Amino acid sequence: MKENRGIGQDLFSQPDEKSPRHILSVSEITQGIKFTLESTFSEVWVEGEISGVSKISTGTVFFSLKDDKSILKCVIFYSFSRALKAEIKDGMKVICFGRVSVYEKDGKYQLYVEKIEPKGIGSLQLALEQLKEKLEKEGLFALEHKKPIPYLPARIGVVTSATGAAIRDMLKVLDERFRDVHIIINPVRVQGEGAKEEIASAITEFNTWGNIDVMIVGRGGGSIEDLWAFNEEIVARAIYQSAIPVISAVGHERDWTIADLVADKRAATPSVAAEMVIPKKEDLQEQLEGLVKQLKRSLSDISLGFQEDLDSLAHRLRLASDHALELNAQHLESTIKKLALLNPVILIPQYKTKVLDLAKQMSVGMKHLFALKESGFTKAIEKLANLNPLNILSRGYSVTFKLPELSVVKDAFALKKHDAIKTRFQRGTVISRVEEVERDGA
Repeated sequence: MKENRGIGQDLFSQPDEKSPRHILSVSEITQGIKFTLESTFSEVWVEGEISGVSKISTGTVFFSLKDDKSILKCVIFYSFSRALKAEIKDGMKVICFGRVSVYEKDGKYQLYVEKIEPKGIGSLQLALEQLKEKLEKEGLFALEHKKPIPYLPARIGVVTSATGAAIRDMLKVLDERFRDVHIIINPVRVQGEGAKEEIASAITEFNTWGNIDVMIVGRGGGSIEDLWAFNEEIVARAIYQSAIPVISAVGHERDWTIADLVADKRAATPSVAAEMVIPKKEDLQEQLEGLVKQLKRSLSDISLGFQEDLDSLAHRLRLASDHALELNAQHLESTIKKLALLNPVILIPQYKTKVLDLAKQMSVGMKHLFALKESGFTKAIEKLANLNPLNILSRGYSVTFKLPELSVVKDAFALKKHDAIKTRFQRGTVISRVEEVERDGA
């Protein structure tokens, strides 16, 4: 059987002393070493610590693997590096798969890497932790950036798969709770190639359209790989930049994604998201009935107070009138007694005239007094009527309450954009939402 000898074997065989010397070129030596290395180390797993990471414009990454005794130069081309979930950093403990060969131009051997796995932690989990750290430093998870979820929105946008269980669960809950709400679905792929771009684009499209009050972004449960589209940076930034409040509803209660951390509100499941955004219609009716009863009681108490004030004023007016009549009656009686004491026949006609004049003055005075009292009483009634809030409403004024706490709004700057308000007119009420708060004179 003839032995199959390659160039590597020929290079390192002992020459016959009688034969002439075989002189090799540098390229031949390098090629021989390359052949030997590639034949021996064509598929190897190498464990070590990464150091000296550098990346060039083509996407190729150079680094070294080292242990306590040696260093191995490594290179990973863009065709392989783009598939890495985690970023390569100095100090990482990894296991690399590839082949050992020689870069003929400088005669150095190196490991041509095709796969990199972090030692002790999964690559997906490492990528997740790295992205969380990056986005948290940029403030994408900050509480002060999160927008409130509107109370009883009229139009709800949903970004999810049109055929998954998540949309069926959400529609069922929304239909049971409040059928008058409009649901607008922007269907996307929620896993696999292109899913992250579709999700981010759908969020942006809803913001461009701008005709929804709140947005639910999510899908049903699955493995970390299934949910990975919601851990992508492009989706996180689309949620962060959304002017429309976003509720993230990805997977089950135990599942947490980057989307959950960036969103304005996180729901444990898609069904919980639907319950969170729309209260039950029966609960709303019960609350409204309670508010109406409370308002009626308040108005009744106000009317009762006015009536008590009117009764008290009328009583005081009657007392004043009685007192005035009593004083005048006493004065008349005293005058009559004086006339009786001074009863000369000659003075009777004169005093009779005086008495008649006095009686006339008394009559005019009483009429004047009653007119004054009647005028004061009328003004008091008008004043009380003007203070009646229901009469104020009849002149075109209104009373505004902030929802849901129903506190009276006295200052426009107690409100902010998108706040829900309830305005009471003389006839009926209006529930509206704040578009803008203007300063006086604006």
